[in-house]
Amino acid sequence: MEFEKLQEIIADVLNVPKEEIKPETTFVDDLGADSLDIFQIIMGIEEEFDIEIDSDEAEKIATVQDAVDQIKNAAE
Repeated sequence: MEFEKLQEIIADVLNVPKEEIKPETTFVDDLGADSLDIFQIIMGIEEEFDIEIDSDEAEKIATVQDAVDQIKNAAE
């Protein structure tokens, strides 16, 4: 469930097809995201899931699965 919502956020911010976004996809290398893109994705995640991601934790997000893990951790 988190993954599908995250796919939509990423596809919207980066203007890429949802099919290209998989758990192992990296934001920078695979999707060409820059720091502003990643910031927008994190803001979208926080808004969509009503959570707060610590900036230290946000810096560790490299793959889509990392973001899913952060959502799950913040929701607990």
